[in-house]
Amino acid sequence: MAVKALYEYDFPSKDRQELFGDDILVHVMWTNNRMFASAACFRAPKAMPWSDFKATMIDAFAGSDPEYDPSAPTDWHVNGQPFTPDATTTLESTGVGHKGLIAFRT
Repeated sequence: MAVKALYEYDFPSKDRQELFGDDILVHVMWTNNRMFASAACFRAPKAMPWSDFKATMIDAFAGSDPEYDPSAPTDWHVNGQPFTPDATTTLESTGVGHKGLIAFRT
């Protein structure tokens, strides 16, 4: 359903990259999981190594599902492109970017 504004609706976004400094917002989606219907969003430093991001953000988030096994995630994708995790790779070098999406399956 379309909405018609009664005035000019033009303002800067409150979640634009320049407001986050060296951090980015990263969406994480557990594809086809019955407990999580949509992606979760995390604020993380661009220079954070993949292993730290997975352990502190993804494993903590997904661990609320009793069936989650931290060694089980496969079929990783970053912004729709296949991705092979490397423990020392930073978030910035994975290409995820601000408000990007990391998806996985188990």
